[in-house]
Amino acid sequence: MSGKNQRLKTLASRKQLLIAESELNRAQLAHEWQTMAGEIHALVRQAKTASYVASVAASVLAGLTFFRHKKSAPAVEEPSRWQKTVKIAGLFSTLWSAFRSRTQT
Repeated sequence: MSGKNQRLKTLASRKQLLIAESELNRAQLAHEWQTMAGEIHALVRQAKTASYVASVAASVLAGLTFFRHKKSAPAVEEPSRWQKTVKIAGLFSTLWSAFRSRTQT
């Protein structure tokens, strides 16, 4: 009977080791999850800052482009405000897509 009792003690010890190992794995997973969440939050803050800077830069560039007056020959007709607005929107779209492709890689 002592052989059977010894086997039960061995199984009980093994069970306790597995439980302890499982708890360690859970704690490690929770720590890694918190670390990853912190890194994601930092990345989101950086992306918001970069997005804000790009938006301001694009607005300044669009404003400078809009208010820059080139004196052209009298025979050439000046583009309308609508044409200028469309041109500026196209410039902004190009800059924005270039910025977005750079941040996604």
